[in-house]
Amino acid sequence: MPGNDSAGLPSEAFFTPGTSSFTEFLTAHRPGLLPTAPPFPPGVRVPADRFPHGTTVLALTYRDGVLIAGDRRATMGNLIAQRDLEKVHPADDHTAVAFAGTVGLALDMVRLYQVELTHFEKIEGVPMTLGAKATRLAAMIRQNLAQAMQGLVVVPLLVGYDLTVPGGGRGRIFSFDAAGGLYEKRHFHAEGSGSPYARGALKKLYRPDLSRREAALAALQALYDAADDDSATGGPDLHRRIFPVVSVITEDGFERLPQTETEDLSRETVRQRAGRPDGPHASP
Repeated sequence: MPGNDSAGLPSEAFFTPGTSSFTEFLTAHRPGLLPTAPPFPPGVRVPADRFPHGTTVLALTYRDGVLIAGDRRATMGNLIAQRDLEKVHPADDHTAVAFAGTVGLALDMVRLYQVELTHFEKIEGVPMTLGAKATRLAAMIRQNLAQAMQGLVVVPLLVGYDLTVPGGGRGRIFSFDAAGGLYEKRHFHAEGSGSPYARGALKKLYRPDLSRREAALAALQALYDAADDDSATGGPDLHRRIFPVVSVITEDGFERLPQTETEDLSRETVRQRAGRPDGPHASP
């Protein structure tokens, strides 16, 4: 950040008129603080598997809003780098973001995105629309394209409860590609190396009228399938008491399910798999 001058007063940058984008403010005055700044000197390349990567994250809409969840594993090549990584984060009161990809860059991008939304609301006096939040995140991802081409990819998953929808709010899901492409998804979506298996599970378990508990169980079953077939995805660890992160966003705002509730649902999922290893069948 631009600091103080020799007299201890804030630098001129803080008083220069500009946009309501905190990212653009950093780009103009301290580009080196951006998570998209080149991490290596020119010409230096480092294999992508030298950095922790996180997978798998998913989201689905349900009766009261939208649910977002993620496993806890980070891998570095064939090694487990971390078993309890947090991949799901609130962005503001009615928006949440999860990520798959290079952990260090992803966490910095999430923090910058949180500040971006807060800064906009303070400058403009109103929060961004959900569509504008998705567009702003896409622009941040596009700035990371140079690192993505070197293997340092960050692929977020954005969800929110849209209070502006006529007739009452609803949950919405947005996915992105490494070049900043923006896509709105219907009903459910997943990202990360275990995402094909998670999406397959959600395809058979999803119903628009799911209750919160049913939606959470569907998400945990999907993560269980992902962990079953993808070594980079971690399933419920009953012995270490490490369970997926599950959060919901409704008209009342963002809520992370308590550890006790997530543990109860995870243990129920494991019990169901003991009787049916391939998972529950689709509803008739």
